[in-house]
Amino acid sequence: MRSINARSRATTLTFPFRTPHSAFRILVFIAACTPATMRPPFQPYPAAPALVINARPARVIAVLDSLAVAESLRVTVTSPRDGYLETAWYDTTTRTSHATWSDVPNLATTVKIRCWADPYVPGESTVTLEAVYRPRYDPSRTERDLEVVVPKEHEGYKIVERLLGKLKDRLGAITR
Repeated sequence: MRSINARSRATTLTFPFRTPHSAFRILVFIAACTPATMRPPFQPYPAAPALVINARPARVIAVLDSLAVAESLRVTVTSPRDGYLETAWYDTTTRTSHATWSDVPNLATTVKIRCWADPYVPGESTVTLEAVYRPRYDPSRTERDLEVVVPKEHEGYKIVERLLGKLKDRLGAITR
């Protein structure tokens, strides 16, 4: 007597997906995930002031771009998609921006302001504004190695506080 579960034919291995189509899908997926970003490879200093704002990162960067220009800061890098903004070196005494570090006349009063806008919860962002200066010039070291967060008495820190205040007034902030 023959068993119902027994198979008389040899079974062939079949895959649940077809190889040509899946290879194409994987290739499209890899091409869509670009690793290119405008953000630097480092995080903001922990001492930099941060605030939770009632807007998505792209909106925060767009508003902050206009606020920075109103403060006479020259924005060199802006990426609403990545949630990042960076200004040129700004001399707080002469109120002028410098394109390169070699143009800076006074190290102690010249600052660079960076902003990171990271998603917090849907519709909110954690905004970190960092003002840094270089106490000395050393071309053998990387840019970030020489940077120091400005003290609270520095004019660069006051600019960051003004920008955060205006951003808070325009978009609203979360107080917890």
